[in-house]
Amino acid sequence: MSENLDLIMFAALMGAILLGFPVSFSIAGVAIIFAYLGWVLGVMDITLLGAMSQRVFGLLSNQVLIAIPLFVLMGAVLEKSQIAENLLDTMGRLFGQLKGGLGISVVLVGALLAASTGIVGATVVAMGMIALPTMLRSGYAPRVASGIVCTAGTLGQIIPPSTLLIILADVMSNAYQQAQYEQGKFSVEALSVGQFFSAALLPGLMLVVLYLLYIVIRGFLRPQDMPSAPAHLAKPAWTEVIAAIVPPILLIFAVLGAILGGVATPTEAASVGAVGALLMAGLRSGGSQRLILLGAGSFILLAVLSGVAPVRLQRDDLGPGALSLGFVYAALAAIGGVAVLVSLFASWPKRILHQAVESTATMTAMIFATILAAGMFSLVFIGLGGEERVAHILSQLPGGPIGALLFCMLFIFLLGFFLDFVEISVIVLPLVTPQLILMGYDPIWLGILIAINLQTSFLTPPFGFSLFYLRGAAPKEVSTGAIYAGVVPFIALQAVGVLLVWMIPDLATWLPSVLF
Repeated sequence: MSENLDLIMFAALMGAILLGFPVSFSIAGVAIIFAYLGWVLGVMDITLLGAMSQRVFGLLSNQVLIAIPLFVLMGAVLEKSQIAENLLDTMGRLFGQLKGGLGISVVLVGALLAASTGIVGATVVAMGMIALPTMLRSGYAPRVASGIVCTAGTLGQIIPPSTLLIILADVMSNAYQQAQYEQGKFSVEALSVGQFFSAALLPGLMLVVLYLLYIVIRGFLRPQDMPSAPAHLAKPAWTEVIAAIVPPILLIFAVLGAILGGVATPTEAASVGAVGALLMAGLRSGGSQRLILLGAGSFILLAVLSGVAPVRLQRDDLGPGALSLGFVYAALAAIGGVAVLVSLFASWPKRILHQAVESTATMTAMIFATILAAGMFSLVFIGLGGEERVAHILSQLPGGPIGALLFCMLFIFLLGFFLDFVEISVIVLPLVTPQLILMGYDPIWLGILIAINLQTSFLTPPFGFSLFYLRGAAPKEVSTGAIYAGVVPFIALQAVGVLLVWMIPDLATWLPSVLF
């Protein structure tokens, strides 16, 4: 038994999670129990747990992961300020008269929300409460409508900025460095969040195109499943369309443009996104339009000017021109700060900030508690010899590197039926990805391949989170069976997406090679 303690530990973790215990406590509890067992049976050095303090400090000082709460806050503010509702209503009326038009609008809105909020649950619930009843009233088959809503919501995991991509960037960077150490390289390279954001752009857009093609083709072949919207839904004016679409697109360009253009780190860009979301919430809440737009313009002008002509006010040798420029920058920052305060006061009565901060704190605590617990689990698993076992299993699989990668992708896909992407990312991936990188796979390409696979975990019954979110928001006439049946074609499309990225690696590697 002692020589298989690592396998028993992994099985015990799966059992504890399936029994319904809180995930982070299950991971940490199993790790502590099996560390004690390993020590008693003489197969693990208990002093190895002394490294846990270093792991905790490394996590809390990790500059990459600091971006997570800021991106979550940005998405939560946008969600609570009902940006999604406005987008869905406008796009639904714009495309509603086409066959499958409502489905097309839901996918397009899902892509826009994915790039501006990145929160799957909020997107699925919003579309389930607004778009799904409209689709059903228009005569959409419940399974078709449910599948479209669920799948469009999961785009937030693959289209940047995404919490999944931030966690994956950290995991894959550590795996890449570990692989380099094992190859005898001590001047190691690291991977950045920006590289993964740029690598995910084309695959994310490819998935959007696959979804749209499926909806258009199905609408043509089976129009009874996706009829046109009722004629009384008036088309929106172009001014209304621009007012609904332009603010999220500007926010997307500000955040992603700053990261991909090398102007800001992901954490700095996330803070820009959070401020931009607050300004948009202030506009939606009735704040002074002139002052908020003036503040937004001041921030943009400040970013451009400080990039072109930076000023270091702490220097002693500044001339009159530099001092004058510094005062101009300070004035622009002050105008922007006043606009933020106006937005906060405008949104305060609607409790937008209260709900957004509460949602951000809850999600951030869940993610970081899971990462901390997974650090302890992986430490004990390595101490029990699990890392050597994983390397041995992968090296002995038939088919060489291709067989190993295929096995890992199928294993991750099957785990997605039962586990969330966070648990898979921080428990399983650190064990298998270093070995796959050592076999010669590009870490960025491998990360995107895994990201699309993990995105599927939101759709796979019985524990796909998007299914649960929609079940809570869907009308009573939509059965759970209809929701499960509706996502099956889209799971197949996800598999097609994985296959395309596998066969055409440039989909994931071309843009990072150009930008970085």
